[in-house]
Amino acid sequence: MIRLFDIILSLIALFVLGPIFFFLFLVEFFNKHSIFFYQKRVGLNKKIFTIIKFRTMKLNTKSISTHLISSYNITALGLVLRRLKIDELPQLWNVLKGDMSLIGPRPLLVEYLSYYTLEQQRRHNVLPGITGWAQIHGRNLLQFNERFVLDVWYVDNISIQLDLFIFYKTIIKIFKSENVLMQDPNKITDLNKNSIY
Repeated sequence: MIRLFDIILSLIALFVLGPIFFFLFLVEFFNKHSIFFYQKRVGLNKKIFTIIKFRTMKLNTKSISTHLISSYNITALGLVLRRLKIDELPQLWNVLKGDMSLIGPRPLLVEYLSYYTLEQQRRHNVLPGITGWAQIHGRNLLQFNERFVLDVWYVDNISIQLDLFIFYKTIIKIFKSENVLMQDPNKITDLNKNSIY
């Protein structure tokens, strides 16, 4: 049921947002830069997959979770994409492929796997999502352990009703621009604290 929900909403969103994709293709075509950003992430059952986003960062930016990048590293177009909350839209393709769900724990970088406890590793028992339970409860303003407690709680309580609630709350937070924190990637050194989302 949840998978059907993912497919239907993703197809509708891609159709409706088609003009935005086309416009960005034109902008990036004339700038001769790649419109997309690809990065390896950890998915269901620790399977590694390639996440896709609209490129918002300058080339050769340090490889960390993208919302932790400082404004210095973001392109002019990237700043617009982030403010309009559309840089994550290409992940709808990951949803259609079955790498991700609309709702679930955010997929993290491969190099963070060694930091998980056995309890925290249970976040990989479900498909990762574009948004999730932790994202509507503070996003990256939460402490390391708090995020994983929320992720595991979601794994234990997953349902279509819960997913619909998270989807609704996500839309509200997008328009309110809540709980967004940007950091200087050159100052992020301890992956066991707040840098892994």
